Amino acid sequence: MFRNDLAHSGVYSGAVSQFHTVKWTFRTHGQIVSSPAVVDGTVYIGSGDGNLYAIDRQTSVQRWAFRTQSRVSSSPAVANGLVYFGSYDGNFYAVNAATGKLQWKFQNAGERRFSAPHLHGSLPAGEIMPDPFDVYLSSPAVWNGAVYFGSGDGNIYALDALSGTLKWKFKTGDVVHASPAISDGRLFIGSWDSYFYAIDASTGREIWRFKTGEDHDIHNQVGIQSSATVANGLVVFGCRDSNLYALDAETGKQRWLFNNKGSWVITSPIVHDGKVYFATSDTAQLHILNFDDGRLIDSIRFRWPIFGSPSIAGNTLYVAGQDGKLVAIDLATRTTAWTFQSEGSRANLAAYSKPDGGPRYEVAFASDFYDDIVAGVARIRSVGQFLSSPVISGSLVFVAATDGNLYALE
Repeated sequence: MFRNDLAHSGVYSGAVSQFHTVKWTFRTHGQIVSSPAVVDGTVYIGSGDGNLYAIDRQTSVQRWAFRTQSRVSSSPAVANGLVYFGSYDGNFYAVNAATGKLQWKFQNAGERRFSAPHLHGSLPAGEIMPDPFDVYLSSPAVWNGAVYFGSGDGNIYALDALSGTLKWKFKTGDVVHASPAISDGRLFIGSWDSYFYAIDASTGREIWRFKTGEDHDIHNQVGIQSSATVANGLVVFGCRDSNLYALDAETGKQRWLFNNKGSWVITSPIVHDGKVYFATSDTAQLHILNFDDGRLIDSIRFRWPIFGSPSIAGNTLYVAGQDGKLVAIDLATRTTAWTFQSEGSRANLAAYSKPDGGPRYEVAFASDFYDDIVAGVARIRSVGQFLSSPVISGSLVFVAATDGNLYALE
């Protein structure tokens, strides 16, 4: 499932410490923000073309494709011989993992993106605007006979995993596109209503909630897109208020926070070997913190924002950025081991980059009028950005880009 397991560890078995070649490339007909799930020789991934694909892990041969009516922007979870995922058509699906046949589907109250007036300072100030940076749908978690996910209708759902029957739903105050983590029978998830929730996964009863920052002017520094990681009694998550939070999983009390000076934290953190690893958006930093107190140990500077969550396998950390570059970092030396660049990035990155390698936003964005912001985001996506998170399986790294390609690297 997304981030590999119920705790969203982001830690995988296997490793690719050296890059040799692109084993294969699988092309879809839409931008990919979904992260792959690799199970029993098959890679499952959603695409902006409305399909969920099942692809042979070794050969890239398409085994099947399941068609929905809109973008599949959630990352699939595989359990019970079924693949679970959501679509912007407002349905949540369970399909047979071997055949792609529909097992059941569940319709929510209507999918939508986070919306607000004067969003990010866009004009006209009085207009309600969907957020073009709200790119993901909630990715499901499967536990104890149920499948859990958030929705743009503001609810968190628990469905029977085999039948799709509603077990419970929990109402928040706004869009829920973060993905649930589950530990010790508790579900942890954030909402765009600025609250982070702990919920009894069996009953849907709220255990505690934690308030993050608000932004009543341009609605930029508000909302939780990051999906939490649970480790050693702490739940760690990022927020668009520019903080990374560590809360006591039992009580919801803040243990520590790390402020990122105005930069969103969209990525999900990794807790590994006594350290926390996470990446930021506009400041394009990979920060390494002490797990116990949030103290900064080190930072690695990138050039473009990072939305896709980093992953670790063996002694290598993988970071995929919006410049369409996947960077593998040796954890012992904290230096770059190797880099891979998407096809879209090789073709288009130079046109949108400054001499120092940073983004030339003035080329993409004509003005601060909302329509120009949306058009500018579309232009920037032509770079072949990595919004998807890398997944490591054995001797292969799988990562997908907005150029529509899923790459298998070895």
